[in-house]
Amino acid sequence: MSSKKSLVSYLRVSTRKQGASGLGLEAQRAAVAEYAAREGFKVVAEYVEVESGKKAARPELAKALAHCRAARATLVVAKLDRLARNVAFLSRLMEAGLDFTALDNIHANRFTLHVLAAVAEQEARATSERTTVALAAARRRGVRLGSSRPGHWRGLEAKRLAGSRKGTKRAAELRTAAAHAHNSMAVETALELRKAGMSWAEVAAELNARGLVTRRGNGWSKSSIFTAVEATGAAVVMAAPLAAGLLMAGGV
Repeated sequence: MSSKKSLVSYLRVSTRKQGASGLGLEAQRAAVAEYAAREGFKVVAEYVEVESGKKAARPELAKALAHCRAARATLVVAKLDRLARNVAFLSRLMEAGLDFTALDNIHANRFTLHVLAAVAEQEARATSERTTVALAAARRRGVRLGSSRPGHWRGLEAKRLAGSRKGTKRAAELRTAAAHAHNSMAVETALELRKAGMSWAEVAAELNARGLVTRRGNGWSKSSIFTAVEATGAAVVMAAPLAAGLLMAGGV
């Protein structure tokens, strides 16, 4: 897999007339291409939206963000207002934990958004700090809080053990769900490629070419993508034991 930093390009125009004519899109596309070439980065995907920046519901942006998560790529836009003109919307993007770059303000990244949202965050932080101080003062006075209170678990040992087991099970479920969420785009793409007649080795190569990575950030192999698809219980895999047999024998 390429060692170049992966970029996912998001282009947006506000009207269908602009979208049909390409007006505005070509300038954005050229800016992204120039930036990628200058910095030695690789654009692994491009998503084009024809929608007002005032609307939060944007399917192509959702796809671009999903691709960024799947490829651990950076979202790049020619101008910050191509994402949105709403600070709250941009703050939610920051909270999603994804990196992005706006070429008209190269410093308008997650850190900048954090500054823009600082006033609201500061109030929440102050509330939390006041609560922490109050609890610490209570402890200094000898107050025992929560489950540390003497006798709190007396007669409830079985409940405590059941809670511990439930927590362990839930943690495993969350890890599995997170893995499925990260792999969803790769799995969906893999199924489409398999239907088109590609071998698992060819599927893995194509996923890597599109910049998609495993949850740990590694490139896909034929065995890892087969395992990821199989884990979803996809009918196309479960109904094809021959493919699984060939994989085990190294024949696909």
